[in-house]
Amino acid sequence: MYYQLYELNHAALQPARAFADAVKLLYSNPLNPVSHTPMGRSIAAGAEMFERTTRRYAKPGFGITQTKVGFEDVAVSERIVWKKPFCDLIHFERALPKSRKADPKLLIVAPMSGHYATLLRGTVESMIQHAEVYITDWADARMVPTSDGRFDLEDYVDYVIEMLQHLGPDTHVMAVCQPSVPVLAAAAVMEARGDRFAPASMTLMGGPIDTRSNPTAVNKLAEEKGIAWFRDNVIMQVPWPEPGFMRSVYPGFLQLSGFMSMNLDRHIIAHKDFFMHLVKDDGDSAEKHRDFYDEYLAVMDLTAEFYLQTVETVFVNHALPKGEMMHRGEKVDPSAIRNVALLTVEGENDDISGIGQTKAAHDLCKNIPGDMRAHYMQPKVGHYGVFNGSRFRSEIVPRIVDFMASNPGAGKRQRPKPKIVSSKA
Repeated sequence: MYYQLYELNHAALQPARAFADAVKLLYSNPLNPVSHTPMGRSIAAGAEMFERTTRRYAKPGFGITQTKVGFEDVAVSERIVWKKPFCDLIHFERALPKSRKADPKLLIVAPMSGHYATLLRGTVESMIQHAEVYITDWADARMVPTSDGRFDLEDYVDYVIEMLQHLGPDTHVMAVCQPSVPVLAAAAVMEARGDRFAPASMTLMGGPIDTRSNPTAVNKLAEEKGIAWFRDNVIMQVPWPEPGFMRSVYPGFLQLSGFMSMNLDRHIIAHKDFFMHLVKDDGDSAEKHRDFYDEYLAVMDLTAEFYLQTVETVFVNHALPKGEMMHRGEKVDPSAIRNVALLTVEGENDDISGIGQTKAAHDLCKNIPGDMRAHYMQPKVGHYGVFNGSRFRSEIVPRIVDFMASNPGAGKRQRPKPKIVSSKA
């Protein structure tokens, strides 16, 4: 019922949004003399603020058309190379000479946690300079008809395995935040099965491998409330006339409310500053605000079964670090991983995945040789800074690139016979 009321309110405000948009155009038109006065800019700013705070933000595009490889500018195009109802696998094809030595293949697994994969645009832009990059483009659950079936955490693990098999041997995988658990599980399952398409390396960044270590507010909420509370309070059905009508989901607008409430004062200040930038005709600062919030406010629904199973497995039961996580009737055993190199990255000020939560993967993957594992903690960055921003580009990316180069895959170098080593990283 709440989802239906939300949609009804959104529809009811449509005429007001249209009027506000018209007022903004009128008072920002340079042919209107009033647009050059503080009063005119204030009216236009107020109208834009109203329209932006009541609109639904569409899925953004990656918009990556060019990159620099070495010292040359290279054209980039997007191509879907693998497709299933809940995910497209996008390849960022670079127009490189065929005679050039091939770069490593990198599968970036984007989080399915409310925002679209375009939140990792900066991550992709940095990595396509060094690798042949593929990224998971997860679907908005409300756009997937119920006839396409369910999607839960086990399906997520299966999708990762299938994508790695599609890309072939010696593929590197990078998991940003939430997918660290299913990516580690996929690697463990593939190694246990002797799958030759297991990744050459996996980079886990700011992921909740073991949320018992330095629990954050998010972790504590999940433990305190329990899975029944989430099932009763945040799960809703997609309203008509969306393609996913009647599908049970965790709605994007609820997730966005949670995101913003964690740093509400910061968002209020940002919008106040945006208004003043418009009044002062500071176009560059206003445009930066638009770019950030066009991305941040674009959210997607998650299937109820995926969301609830993830909360229960990762945040309530801590199934992976306890050795209790199951996949299709098989126990997920990270100690089965022997040939997949492991790099973990954390942020000093991360308030989503606390320090030590990602590094815990090294304790679980105890049979990875010491020369095939590394851990890095980036000073002075929060959660977002682990995979984006200036420090990510200058300090984290070079470490990831070097790690992939040092671990090209079982098919490209002779590795020593695996042995049990200390779990300290």
